[in-house]
Amino acid sequence: MESRIEKILWSIALPGFGQLLNGKYMKGILFIGLELLVNVQSNFNEVIISSFHGDVSRAISHANYKWLMFYPCLYFFAAWDTYRDVEGGKLPYSYFPFIFSAYFVTLGLIYSPNFRFFGFLLGPVWLPILCCFLGVGLGLSFKWLLLKRHHEKEHT
Repeated sequence: MESRIEKILWSIALPGFGQLLNGKYMKGILFIGLELLVNVQSNFNEVIISSFHGDVSRAISHANYKWLMFYPCLYFFAAWDTYRDVEGGKLPYSYFPFIFSAYFVTLGLIYSPNFRFFGFLLGPVWLPILCCFLGVGLGLSFKWLLLKRHHEKEHT
């Protein structure tokens, strides 16, 4: 039997894989199909390859942002769904890091054609990745603050 961590890591690798490992086959196939649709329509693989080769201008020009904007929410919802199934559904506010990441990665995409970080144009792969860390950090911070507040109310 697969471990919880393994399921979450497979979900991070490709939306839908975690659902398949959790035995939710229809949902897994749906997520994989949506991921493939968005990936192909947005030219995401070309964008990734160009970004990894350091050709950010080419990545920006090949990105279909109208489709690529769907990717963060699809990706993080599928990851959250797997996490919830394996361990996180019972914990209050455990969805915050996923939601904040989806929002901040989307903002990173919106600003990626123009935003420069220390003079460098990061483009539609690297800026959203940096924004993901910000989203996770803020999500965990808000989760911690709300849990702390909840516990304080219980003790008064």
